[in-house]
Amino acid sequence: MFNSTKNQSVDAGSINLLGSGTKINGDINSNGDFRIDGHLLGNITISGKLVLGNTGRIEGNIQCTNADLSGEVKGTVNITETLSLKATAKINGDIVTSKLAIEAGAIFTGTCNMGAIVKNISQKNEQKAVASQTA
Repeated sequence: MFNSTKNQSVDAGSINLLGSGTKINGDINSNGDFRIDGHLLGNITISGKLVLGNTGRIEGNIQCTNADLSGEVKGTVNITETLSLKATAKINGDIVTSKLAIEAGAIFTGTCNMGAIVKNISQKNEQKAVASQTA
C-alpha cells in the first residue's frame, strides 16, 4: 500500500493549494501547478499553471507558464504562455505575456506587453529612426 523508498523525489506535476482564510508571508517556488484561494504576501514563481480563485489575493510578483486569475493581484504578472483574466479579476500592476484573454468585468490598471510582437514593432521603429538620422 505504501511505497517506502529512500530519496523520493517530488512529482514535477504536483498540485499545491493555499486555502481560503490562510495567509502566507514569503515567496513561493514550485515545479508544479498552484491554486490560491487565500492571501499571499510575497512573490510566486512556478513552472506550471497558477489559478487564483475569487477569494485569492497576491501582493507580489507572479512568474509562471499559464495563469487563470479571478482574484486580486498587486504586482507584476509575467506569464510565458497564456494569461486569462476572469470577470472578477482585479489587477493593479504590469502584465507581460504571450497571449491574453480578458472577460468583461475584469479590472486592469497598468501596462501590458505581449510577446515578440511588441519587440518587433519597437525594433522597426528604432531602425526607422536610425535610418532617418543617417540619411
